[in-house]
Amino acid sequence: MKNTIPLITSGISGPLGVLHLPRLWQKVSLENAGKLDSEYPAIGGGYDQMVLDALSIEKATFEDFMKSKPTYTQLEAWIVDQNGGSVDHDKVVALNDGVLGYIHTDETRREILDAVGIKDDGSIKDAVNLNNLEDWQTFHSNEIA
Repeated sequence: MKNTIPLITSGISGPLGVLHLPRLWQKVSLENAGKLDSEYPAIGGGYDQMVLDALSIEKATFEDFMKSKPTYTQLEAWIVDQNGGSVDHDKVVALNDGVLGYIHTDETRREILDAVGIKDDGSIKDAVNLNNLEDWQTFHSNEIA
């Protein structure tokens, strides 16, 4: 049964310092275990693809590795190995800036804030916080209410 809402935020990193990587790991891990909520893609085209591109890892290669059901630290070690022993710091900084600086469209922002019951006064604009609110609302609706 696919029912788990991924709650690791895009705004957190592991020891490598790559924002969104823990969330990507969680989503793909849940998908491989048959437990990812159907509203969430295991690997989507937004932040997920941005992470893979920054780490120079092809989607199919990542998916194949993730089938081994690695722990998060095993994933990071594999990424370092795939990158010849180190990850390009400048690419990570650029990725992290992109994740933190991404702004949803006005329409998407209004839809999310309306769904979570917050008046759109323009104070919440970044996608990371808006996505968190949406995840938490979906979690509450599916698991609590």
